[in-house]
Amino acid sequence: MLKNTNSGGSKQENSVNFFIPSLFKLSDFNKKGVEVGFTAEKTSNDGGLLLLNEVEKHIGIIDKLAGCIRDPRHQGYVDHSISSMVSQRIMQIAAGYEDTNDCKTMREDGILKVCSGNEQSLASQPTMCRLENLPGRTELYRMGKAFVDNFIASYANPPKVIILDCDDTDALVYGQQELALFNTYYGDHCFMPLHIYEGLSGKLILTILKPGRRSKSLNTFSLTKKLINYLHQRWPDTLIILRGDSHFCAKEFMDWSEQVQNVGFITGITGNAVLNRLAEITIKSAEREYKQYGNPVKRYHSFEYEAASWGYSQRVVVKVEVSSMGTNVRFIVSNIRSIRSKALYEQGYCARGAAELRIKDHKTYLRSDRMSCNSFLANQFRLFLHSAAYVLIHTLQNEVLKGTELCKATMKTIQLKLIKVAARVKFLKTKVQIELPVEFNSKRVFENCLEIFQMLRI
Repeated sequence: MLKNTNSGGSKQENSVNFFIPSLFKLSDFNKKGVEVGFTAEKTSNDGGLLLLNEVEKHIGIIDKLAGCIRDPRHQGYVDHSISSMVSQRIMQIAAGYEDTNDCKTMREDGILKVCSGNEQSLASQPTMCRLENLPGRTELYRMGKAFVDNFIASYANPPKVIILDCDDTDALVYGQQELALFNTYYGDHCFMPLHIYEGLSGKLILTILKPGRRSKSLNTFSLTKKLINYLHQRWPDTLIILRGDSHFCAKEFMDWSEQVQNVGFITGITGNAVLNRLAEITIKSAEREYKQYGNPVKRYHSFEYEAASWGYSQRVVVKVEVSSMGTNVRFIVSNIRSIRSKALYEQGYCARGAAELRIKDHKTYLRSDRMSCNSFLANQFRLFLHSAAYVLIHTLQNEVLKGTELCKATMKTIQLKLIKVAARVKFLKTKVQIELPVEFNSKRVFENCLEIFQMLRI
């Protein structure tokens, strides 16, 4: 509100008005009145993004993605570069602001300005929406390669073995998004993005947006073949194992893996009458033991099997569980024959469950299922932006936070404990000064991270 100065001043002083911020009253504290006002200037909620910005300086995933996008604008009229906008958007996603609508209220956020390399007001929602609809198929293909190249560069030396954990998940839609289909399994219209992670390290390799239906085996084979061939160009001696559930059991891939070196697979396979007959002795033996002793029974057995359409015989492992709930029979198929049946099933196949946790980080905590654009290509670009945020947080977690309590935490916990730190930013003539709280929950971890980055820059 406006208020005049005191009446005892000069005539000129009496004519001067100044702004008094509105204050809100809260419950008293120790008989003292409590007033709240929105007066703290140049303060950010997300000081921990500074750590992700340092990670980006070392791995360059944002620069690689921005470099894939052709900028058709007249550069004389450009206020926000492609690199600045991509950085702004990815950092907002990493901090929990998954939608472009959040750009409007965060244009003056000092930490985001530092991360985006832009001291002026940041891009607004309409500007960011135009960016999302800018990349075409060629640019998106280059971005996909950039993710794979970033994965390759994350290893100092070629690994002896890597595991490609492949799985798709639903991304429900609520509008008229292009190629969003009705999926009977989920009972709704959705996309089915494919996630590919490295099974031993949890590193993201690639995410691809697909229409809302299960992948056909031929399409899966085409994609995985291209990916494995690309990886083998850089790592010819690395054993690459494909791991997935039954709908990644493609006869084309199995036949192809017999003709090339250093390619393996462990996938589920749907049971049928022939498989049940081959596993009959194991099933009856387990049921007989449970009937005799009353304790739950678990048995494993492997045998050779070749379906009529297969070009080669493959190893099938059957797991039989018998308990009060009944008899449960599951099958997996693999070309790995040097590992015992139980170890191959439990330590090889079942370990793919870790990919579900990584998808949860990507989808639930980073909100990568927010597919609000009408264009299918724009939604693929959105998925890449969320994937870049995953790469930054995962790299911070596994390379910098190693040995801390946050090393095995979910990305939501990292957001709450490390990224959500109040910071005051001052843009001075010769430097940028950032003030953090004197005390906060993860201060010691934050200090250790800053010391690590300082040493890396020496």
